[in-house]
Amino acid sequence: MSDLASMAAILVGIATRLAIPILVTILAVYFLRRLDARWQAEGQLLPVKVNKPACWETMGCSLAQRKTCPGFASALPCWQARRTTSGYLREECLSCKVFLKAPVPSTG
Repeated sequence: MSDLASMAAILVGIATRLAIPILVTILAVYFLRRLDARWQAEGQLLPVKVNKPACWETMGCSLAQRKTCPGFASALPCWQARRTTSGYLREECLSCKVFLKAPVPSTG
């Protein structure tokens, strides 16, 4: 009987050792899929209209500077139009008074 109890204890230990990580993984996958579905639904929503600040007036840019500025030619705010190729904001935009005083869009 002792051998049977030992074997049962070993099997329960192995099952517990495998079942808990598998259960945690299943729960993580479930919640991450729900989060992904929520983000995809938010991504399908129409973009929020943002009033574009006239940074060229605030910064006092000349007509020649405006013609070469991607922020002036774009419908996006200047810091969005000047993002790097990797998608990051430029350092000079983070401390710019136009960026710092821009209104934050609300979704509802």
